[in-house]
Amino acid sequence: MDQKRLSSEVRLRKILYESPLINTVLTKSDELSLPGWHLCAGCLTQSVWNSIFELPSEHGIDDIDLIYFDNDNLGEATEENQAQQARTLFADLAVRLDVKNEARVHLWYEGKFGKAIPPFQSIEHAVSNFPTTATAIAVHPRPDGIVIVAPFGLDDLFDGIVRPNKTMVTQDRYEEKIERWRRFWPQLTYLPWQGSDEED
Repeated sequence: MDQKRLSSEVRLRKILYESPLINTVLTKSDELSLPGWHLCAGCLTQSVWNSIFELPSEHGIDDIDLIYFDNDNLGEATEENQAQQARTLFADLAVRLDVKNEARVHLWYEGKFGKAIPPFQSIEHAVSNFPTTATAIAVHPRPDGIVIVAPFGLDDLFDGIVRPNKTMVTQDRYEEKIERWRRFWPQLTYLPWQGSDEED
C-alpha cells in the first residue's frame, strides 16, 4: 500500500471515530449479527467533507447506510426484519437508518431504476458499483482497527472531487445527487457527467 493511501486511511479512521453519529453505529452494529455488515457510502463521505470544511459533524447527512451480504436469505421479508431490528437498536439515532442486503439488490433494482443488473458477488463488488468514486466506500470495525473497502481509493474523497462512477448510475441520478450535495458542500469540485471519464 502506498504511503498516501495509508495516510488517508489513518485520517479516515480518526474522522469516523470522532463523529458521534458514525461512532455509535460502528460500535453497536455487531449486536445485529448481520452477515458481513459494513457502514457505507454517503454518511462516511459526508463526515469527511464536514471535517475538511470544518462543518458540524452531522451537517447534510440525511441517512445512514448499513449493508450486509446474505446470499442464503434473499427474501424481502427477511431484509425488512433485519431493518426493523436495526431501527429498534438505533431508535435514538438522529437520522434515518437504511439497511440493505446487497445480495438481493438485483431482484429490485430494475423495477426501481429501469436497468437490469447481475447479482453482486460480495460487499466489495457492490461497493464498486456505487454512484460516485468518493462515495464508493464501506467500513467495518475489527479489534485491530477498521477494515476499509475503497475500490477507487481515497484521493477523490479527500481532494473534494465528486466524479461519477458510471458502472450503474444514470446521468439523471448522478445529477440529482450532486444538486442536493451542492446545497450543503458548495466547496467541492463537481465533475460533469460528460467528459468526467477523461478527467485526472
